Amino acid sequence: MSASMKKIDRVQTGVRIEKRILKVLKAIAARNEIGLGDLIEGIVLHSFEGRRPFEAETLEFIKQMRAAYGLDLTAADSHKLTEE
Repeated sequence: MSASMKKIDRVQTGVRIEKRILKVLKAIAARNEIGLGDLIEGIVLHSFEGRRPFEAETLEFIKQMRAAYGLDLTAADSHKLTEE
């Protein structure tokens, strides 16, 4: 392990997530050849610092994946979701 790597302790969790969001996240992870957990950790760590987690090229890919999977939810919907 290189000197810049940080040792962490990961736990298994049973997080529930909207299925189209998950499909888009999996597509982003696959495109970047990383695991879904690694992607989520990166998004969260960037967000905690008020930084954007994605560059313009990835945002364009996300736009395409949102259209492909019919993901029409926005940040404004985040506290208004209910299950069928």
